[in-house]
Amino acid sequence: MVGVLNVTPDSFSDGGRFLDPGAAAEHALRLASEGADLVDVGGESTRPGAPEVSEEEELGRVIPVLAMLARSRFPVPISIDTSKAAVARAALDAGAALVNDVRALADPEMARVVAAAGAPVVLMHMRGTPRDMRDRASYLDVVGEVRAELASAMARAEEAGVRRERIILDPGIGFAKTAEQSVEVLAGLPELLSMGRPLLVGPSRKSFIGAITGAGPEERLSGTLAAVAAAVLGGATFIRVHDVAASRQAARVAAALRASGGSRAKA
Repeated sequence: MVGVLNVTPDSFSDGGRFLDPGAAAEHALRLASEGADLVDVGGESTRPGAPEVSEEEELGRVIPVLAMLARSRFPVPISIDTSKAAVARAALDAGAALVNDVRALADPEMARVVAAAGAPVVLMHMRGTPRDMRDRASYLDVVGEVRAELASAMARAEEAGVRRERIILDPGIGFAKTAEQSVEVLAGLPELLSMGRPLLVGPSRKSFIGAITGAGPEERLSGTLAAVAAAVLGGATFIRVHDVAASRQAARVAAALRASGGSRAKA
């Protein structure tokens, strides 16, 4: 289970709550105590329409938090949620163990940074940038095209020296996808699993849940739990969420169902 820690003023669900490094570190500890296996720290909002943040501003948001967590001997690994190679490099130097890149190596230096550090990397599917991705949600076969574009990103990573076994793939629920397309991708996880790499899925409080239920971001826990269960049943290894304790429980039940189904299939 991957816990979300946004140190941003404008993230769609919790923007501004953890801008202070002390508040952010306290929330990271809460996520770990609820059962997060990894805490994902991000300093730039990727909500639809979000403006790009400068490298200096993003560094100023995330590095103090990482430094504080490193001093406290934080009990679980930290990942850095960034698409900027310079931010990734500084975060890895400050103690981050993994890079979560929502733009899948759009920064040409990113793959080299990850390869040099020997760090795992999450390659997420998105077209364009958060500012314009809604205009790029046009597909003939959304699952097939996401698969092909993730395969291209994985090839770029390997060409730069990133070892295949250190790559995790994220289909990018809600990124350059309509609500209907996000549901289709979630249902199509088994096809993406055939690429041979672990999948990370981030359904937490996303707008597709709001489109289905009419609930606002802070009222989407029940819908999130349904999506978490669907992702685990579809084969996802990592689930990225805001509400760790409840999501962990849903994921464990779904994992037991998945294991039971596999046992019956072998019988």
